[in-house]
Amino acid sequence: MIDTHSHIYLPEFDQDRHEVVEKARLAGVEKILMPNIDGQSVRPMLAVEEMYPDYCYSMMGLHPTSVKGDYEEQLSNVQYWLGQRDFIAIGEIGIDLYWDKTWEREQRVVFRKQAEWAKEKGIPIVIHVREAFEAVFQELDKVCDDRLKGVFHSFSGNKEHLHKALEYPGFMLGINGIVTFKNAKLDEVLKGAPADRIMTETDAPYLAPVPYRGKRNQPAYMKNTLEKMAEVYGITPDEMDRITTRNARQLFAIDH
Repeated sequence: MIDTHSHIYLPEFDQDRHEVVEKARLAGVEKILMPNIDGQSVRPMLAVEEMYPDYCYSMMGLHPTSVKGDYEEQLSNVQYWLGQRDFIAIGEIGIDLYWDKTWEREQRVVFRKQAEWAKEKGIPIVIHVREAFEAVFQELDKVCDDRLKGVFHSFSGNKEHLHKALEYPGFMLGINGIVTFKNAKLDEVLKGAPADRIMTETDAPYLAPVPYRGKRNQPAYMKNTLEKMAEVYGITPDEMDRITTRNARQLFAIDH
């Protein structure tokens, strides 16, 4: 398994990070991909990558909920780091209108700019979308061409959102613990997506799957999500693992 989206560099893991990584290894997680949030999270993230070389991989990006009045300065910081070294993706980027719509215009600008950088660098984008599918699709339609690829992280849309998301040929759907929540009905929506467009993720420390719902999520719990996904597709967990791992390796160009 590859956990394609995990924030294990956050303070929630400061007391037991090594144990969390060991549990992940024992559960069969062979890689953990870490999206950035903003200027404050870069160094903690890179420090974790350094602690676990060839196991934890960093992305670079500005999260939509961190887009405020200083967004230009924050964007400059992202651009600086992109010039310093290689990252496996630009993320986590996107639009979030759940808490606050104040900065919607700026979020759209920041999203488009980072998508353009991804095209220039030939790396995928990791899209955060919450209460904002229409806005994200509008902005994607402006910048998307055959150079842009990526993943709709923590996908939890309806059938119409799914259909539209799959129209972007280079894009995958990132599925996490939400698929195990009965009230989310994501399992029904997911039946409309081919397995070769799906990847596994946790979004740790958030969105722990049943039976851990409400607790701190961690990469080892991805096994529960994978089992539910296998049930949805009517295949074995091993086969689901093989497909989703292959998808992640291809999208993020991880070949070892």
